[in-house]
Amino acid sequence: MLGPVILAASRSDRMRRLISAAPVTKQVVDRFIPGETVDDIVPIIQELTSRGLELTMDVVGEDITTPEQAEAARDAYLALVDRLSALELGTRAEMSVKLSMFGQALPGGHELALANVRPVVEAAAAIGTTVTLDAEDHTTLDSMFAIHEELRKDFPQTGCVIQAYLFRTEADARRLAAAGSRVRLVKGAYKEPADVAYQQKHEIDKAYVRVLRILMEGEGYPMVGSHDPRLISIAQELARQAGRKPDEYEFQMLYGIRGDEHLRLAAEGHRMRVYTAYGTDWYGYFMRRLAEKPANLRFFVRSMISKG
Repeated sequence: MLGPVILAASRSDRMRRLISAAPVTKQVVDRFIPGETVDDIVPIIQELTSRGLELTMDVVGEDITTPEQAEAARDAYLALVDRLSALELGTRAEMSVKLSMFGQALPGGHELALANVRPVVEAAAAIGTTVTLDAEDHTTLDSMFAIHEELRKDFPQTGCVIQAYLFRTEADARRLAAAGSRVRLVKGAYKEPADVAYQQKHEIDKAYVRVLRILMEGEGYPMVGSHDPRLISIAQELARQAGRKPDEYEFQMLYGIRGDEHLRLAAEGHRMRVYTAYGTDWYGYFMRRLAEKPANLRFFVRSMISKG
């Protein structure tokens, strides 16, 4: 299986230098990360929302090693809030954040990440939108959920992400599927050991359906993070069985993957949110996109060969 190999490469400085130096890399990265600055991304936001889509914005960058870098990440998101304010899109354009970017892995990281993310959540609420806390590797999740719970005391619309491949996730879903909650379910994109996570695709898919059923039958707002046509169909059926209206859940997919499906779901009346990342520190994000789906890797390899 190539996925674990690629995920290991995402932590390799040598591979980072090699791939970053390849002439074709920027062309392929642009497929998934359509800009480096807020100015780059505003036309993308305007284009997608004009086509009936919604967005969640991610400023890429996770390898934070100093408190100053964490503060810079906070400021980058605050700059994004300023631009979103002028667009007056409300919840049609929200934000996703990784707490590692806000200093979670540094000494005193839990408190540091909470202190840095709170102003972003507050600023988002002030312009009528919200923030979702992305899930990272399993060692960070207790801290993420605790920060999520703390933020929801003042900003109950704050969302979080759970990952189907982790054994703990069904219990997390039951706890989170309460009135007012917003929960995005994804398969999972980190290299996790066999004692905490399912390793085979069919096991992960079955876990995804079990967790999705919990969310659909709960009282919260499920966000279905998947590009898998079969899981999308199952999500629609589970929503129907649970008596949910189209505005009581949503689909989320990554920018650059299955764009026609984004438009199809929106045209059918579903809420369809595009996870759109931008920034200069793209390597870790890009490598996980390659690991998630063999077609993404094939696309990259073909591009390198054709441009070689």
